[in-house]
This record gives sequence, C-alpha cells and structure tokens, in this order.
Amino acid sequence: MNNFKLIIQHNSLRYSGISLPTGIDACFNQLNIEKPICFILLDDEALLKMNRELLQHDYYTDIITLDYSDDQDYTHSEIYISLDRVAENAKNFNVPFENELHRVFIHGMLHLGGFNDKSEEEKEIMRAQEDHYLALLRST
Repeated sequence: MNNFKLIIQHNSLRYSGISLPTGIDACFNQLNIEKPICFILLDDEALLKMNRELLQHDYYTDIITLDYSDDQDYTHSEIYISLDRVAENAKNFNVPFENELHRVFIHGMLHLGGFNDKSEEEKEIMRAQEDHYLALLRST
C-alpha cells in the first residue's frame, strides 16, 4: 500500500485502530489515479472549518477531496474525512461504521478518478461506482 498514507487526527481513542481496507490498491489501479493519496481523518469541527475556508460552505460534510494530480508542487492528493459524519451516516443508514467508512474512502477516490456528484445523474453514477468498488474491496 505504498500509494497511501493514513493520518488520524481525531481526539477519540475509539478511532485509533482504523486502517485502510486491503483491497484499496485494486480500486486505485482501476481508477487510474495518478498520484498517491493521503487520507486524513478528522472530527466534525475540523472539517467544517476546512469547508468554510476552502469552499465557502457553512455546513458539515463527510469528505473533502483535494485533487493535486495536475499540480507539480504536490507529491500526493489529499482526502479529508470527518469520522463523526461517517459514524452519524452509518447510524442513519443502518450500516456498520466500517462499511460507511470504506464507502467514503472510495467516494474520495472516485473524485480523484474524475467522477463528480453535483447533478442527480452524477450522484446516481457515483453511487453505482461506489457499490462496484465496495464489491471489489470485499472480493480481495
């Protein structure tokens, strides 16, 4: 997994054992992502601050993806994830936390692979791709 780095910057010890899923390399390769990825796992308030400062959005989000594939000043792209949002979404969708976290990992990677989710049609495509890559993770 030399294409990935995982940084946990959440103050709760319950998240200290999180690791990347073993099949994530297969997703990376199939998506033809150009640069390594640094996943940074945060709390709600830290990601809200980023959302306000970087995107001028004043609301909580589960993920912010920074695609530096065309920027020679960066050696990697960055995916910021709120573990608080992931936990809340897992509860709301009645799925295990790990499944939701894997979906969010993949969601960020899909953005790096060129997928968007602004329109309803794009959201449907994104969801289908998430399901495809989740199945790939489970099969490895």
